[in-house]
Amino acid sequence: MLQQLAEYADAHLTASEPGFKSREVLWSAELAADGRFLNILPLGDGKRGRDLNRCPDMHGMNAGGRAHFLVESCQYVTLLIKGDEAPDDKTGKRHAYYVDLLRQAADTVTALSSLADLMADSERVAEVRAALREHKAKPTDWMTWRIGGQDPRDDLEVQRWWRDWRQADLGGTTPELQLDLGDKLAPEGTMLCLLSGNTVRPLATHPKITGLSSVGGIAMGDVMVGFDKPSFASYGLSQSNNAAIGEQAAQRYADGLNDLIHKHSRKLANTLVVHWYQKTIGPDEDLIALLMGMENKEQAEAAALAAVRRLLDAIRSGERADLGNNHYYALTLAGAAGRVMIRDWMEGRFEDLAEQISAWFSDLAIVARDGRAIAHDPKFLAVCGALVRDLKDLPAPTAATLWRVAVQGLPIPRSVMAQALGRFRTEVIDKDQPPINHARMGLIRAYFVRLTTGGDPTMTPYLNVDHPAPAYHCGRLLAVFANLQRAALGDVGAGVVQRFYSAASQTPGLVLGRLSANARNHLGKLEVKLAWWYESQLAEIMGRLGDGAPRILDLEGQGLFALGYYQQLAALRPGKKDTTTDAPNETSRDSAQGDDQ
Repeated sequence: MLQQLAEYADAHLTASEPGFKSREVLWSAELAADGRFLNILPLGDGKRGRDLNRCPDMHGMNAGGRAHFLVESCQYVTLLIKGDEAPDDKTGKRHAYYVDLLRQAADTVTALSSLADLMADSERVAEVRAALREHKAKPTDWMTWRIGGQDPRDDLEVQRWWRDWRQADLGGTTPELQLDLGDKLAPEGTMLCLLSGNTVRPLATHPKITGLSSVGGIAMGDVMVGFDKPSFASYGLSQSNNAAIGEQAAQRYADGLNDLIHKHSRKLANTLVVHWYQKTIGPDEDLIALLMGMENKEQAEAAALAAVRRLLDAIRSGERADLGNNHYYALTLAGAAGRVMIRDWMEGRFEDLAEQISAWFSDLAIVARDGRAIAHDPKFLAVCGALVRDLKDLPAPTAATLWRVAVQGLPIPRSVMAQALGRFRTEVIDKDQPPINHARMGLIRAYFVRLTTGGDPTMTPYLNVDHPAPAYHCGRLLAVFANLQRAALGDVGAGVVQRFYSAASQTPGLVLGRLSANARNHLGKLEVKLAWWYESQLAEIMGRLGDGAPRILDLEGQGLFALGYYQQLAALRPGKKDTTTDAPNETSRDSAQGDDQ
């Protein structure tokens, strides 16, 4: 996994180097060539800042009192504090460190002299601070400088000074030093790097991974590789020597993961999923983005299943052999007490991923509520949300299970099926609930499709009048009873479904007989042709029950009941609003309005 992250950095982050990192910077303080402060320039698009490469990154920040060189937060550069609070000791020390570091640099790099002079003048610093306040900058926002139209961060002489200063501060030797030993024995303190295989002086503490604060991480960053407890150590090794990695290699994997979190991540419950591919692909070829749901409007309107199948056809025909040779990587992360927690790691061939995602959408396919077509391919989070009242209530283990089911083509667990059925039962009984959820019904269907290797041909997206399971036809029967009641009596408030669905779906043999007897009363209230139509519908379904409805249904039986109920309702929808041989267009309270995807 770390090797793949390092290779991602090699391919996409050519500026990756120890002592530098990419930061999202929101403000640039503009100075004239003579050092006069001009104005504050907002960076980015107004929603987020601009990603700047090669921002000097200070080491030893945990000790306190240090500040980053050049690019720092508004608080430590200008003493910008929220409200009218006075700067605390920590802020004052870091500001002083920032100013002193600039003065040291200016003694060697004349291009920084004007900036160092400004920072040494408290009144001029106050002028910059006031301008930041006018732009509503926050103390935690990162800022940079431009002097005479040039960012000193890009100045090669400035970068060279920072490398030299950093090396001297680390004791005159850099931990990532690769040793050319030949046949000689490795000197004391050197080890083989687990990533590069080179003999190096291992890095004691690795660069922080940022961007996990929304999933349990801390704002200052979390450690991917670290050993801060005696119980974590072995063979007398301390800190990260227990997993020896040189500074260059550690910087590469950390930069790679930070970039992925920033640009290619999606939140899933209380975890973050990042994904990438061995070879660069286009946005419309990003299979995992198709699974999650594309944010681009044009892409979102396209059917995900059709898009995946086009890619599969192109791979198998040889038109896109490059995709067939590609690989995907997916990493699920969370933060915990300053550490990066790896919740899941998946990798494999691009073609295999395409097959699994194609199967996922195909298995979820279900007729829409209006009965006229297949519902839109659901986003992955829509499927997750179908299991709970609110998406924020989704347990992380459930989300992780569904994620692996979708990406690796696994069967859907019975526990997930039970959750989906529970939500569906609540949905159809409560008249105040929104229309029946397509993703939930698709998930119930997918459960049965994946029970059998190669799929179950009887589990069609549309109504299957020839389905072999009596439980399925019991659900159909309840749907027709509900329609019949509505046609005879109109809206009666708590109707057949609200009063009897729960019992009928679990013990149909004890309930449907009573409803069948009551249906005769409803038939007497209809016009002759409509009554005849309902009688033929009921006769057809009852003929499928053989010796009668089952007395008790297990979980699978209840799932088939739900599918039969829903697909029968959808099948009745397209009929004309007349009283001849077609079913009425209005069925029950779950009107076909909107779309839950």
